[in-house]
Amino acid sequence: MGQKLIGRRDFMKSTLAGFGGLFFLPPFNTKQEIKLVEAKGKEKKFIYRTLGKTRLKLPVINMGVMLTDNPNLIRAALDSGVLLLDTAHGYMQGRNEETIGSVIKGRPRDSFYIATKVGLPQNRTTGLYLEGATTEEFLKRLDISLKRLGLDYVDILYQHGVSRKESVMYEPILKAFELAKKAGKIRFSGVSTHSNEPEVIDAVTDSKVHDVILTAYTFKQKHYQEVRKAIARASNAGLGIVGMKAVRGAFQQQPTTRNIVASFKWILQDPNVHTVIAGFTTFEHLETDLAIMNDLTLTEQEKMDLQKEASLPGLYCQGCRQCLGQCTEKLPIPDLMRAYMYTYDYRNIAHAQDLITSLDLPDRVCEDCSFCRVKCAIGFNVLKKIRDVAWLKKT
Repeated sequence: MGQKLIGRRDFMKSTLAGFGGLFFLPPFNTKQEIKLVEAKGKEKKFIYRTLGKTRLKLPVINMGVMLTDNPNLIRAALDSGVLLLDTAHGYMQGRNEETIGSVIKGRPRDSFYIATKVGLPQNRTTGLYLEGATTEEFLKRLDISLKRLGLDYVDILYQHGVSRKESVMYEPILKAFELAKKAGKIRFSGVSTHSNEPEVIDAVTDSKVHDVILTAYTFKQKHYQEVRKAIARASNAGLGIVGMKAVRGAFQQQPTTRNIVASFKWILQDPNVHTVIAGFTTFEHLETDLAIMNDLTLTEQEKMDLQKEASLPGLYCQGCRQCLGQCTEKLPIPDLMRAYMYTYDYRNIAHAQDLITSLDLPDRVCEDCSFCRVKCAIGFNVLKKIRDVAWLKKT
């Protein structure tokens, strides 16, 4: 029924660009506005792009709040000129939305934008929705999110974590979006994806239903050119494009400031990306990320750094899903690799444990096979990585 997922042969062909040489876009000429924003007595250069047909004008760097529950950091981001805060119903089991709600309380409603995400039960192997994924449950979770945030509406509501074309067109969720818009609970609808992104982005474009796409997009994706092509098509159709996963999981070691800056610049070379959500967790990260807007041009040294990193494994699971057909226990390996990234790169054990708990794993994980049959397309030692996160299930 659905479009065929990327096969191993096609996937490996698409990796050649990454291992053989990272492709850089030529100097771009995109519609954007440059303003000097005053924050705490200092002037900062901010670059704004328009989020597709939503017509929202956003800085090219905004805040993904998933990794922090520090209200002072969120407050500092807004005071510094950040306009969009990105969260989700499930982040920190709801505490993330509650923290944002405490920060925005009393602020003028037109001084910030809120994006949140609602996910429903999925089969982690197929990416398709389960029986409990109903219109009523989707709307119930949206109402809970609104209550946590202390808002009557959110600016953007995403269908969370989509990896299949069929899921984009899942009728109960489409109905929920329609009802939520009519009730004035959301302004714009969208889909978020960090697996099988080209298929999902194309499906959103073809649906002519949504306003925004939130997608993983990083130089570390071995199929980044496929993602770039799908993004261009979506942007040309009027969809707003928000990038994520710019830095996290992209490097073998903890990224340096130079790595972080180069990673964001690489994404923002693409004129079809309207903003990127940065998951900063410290005030220093905030200052570093916002300073990127001083000059989006990649230096020759930054290009060399990215070229080098593109040829190394890093911690980023490509989401090609080839592993799913190899595992005799049908384990949700891409999700387990994501939990590994959350644990050992994000250093966010709580978020990794939330994910592990949601997977309905067997009592014994990777303990009964005499050897692992899974061969990762980018060379991950899948057995070792799973064992390195399986302990989260038992704590």
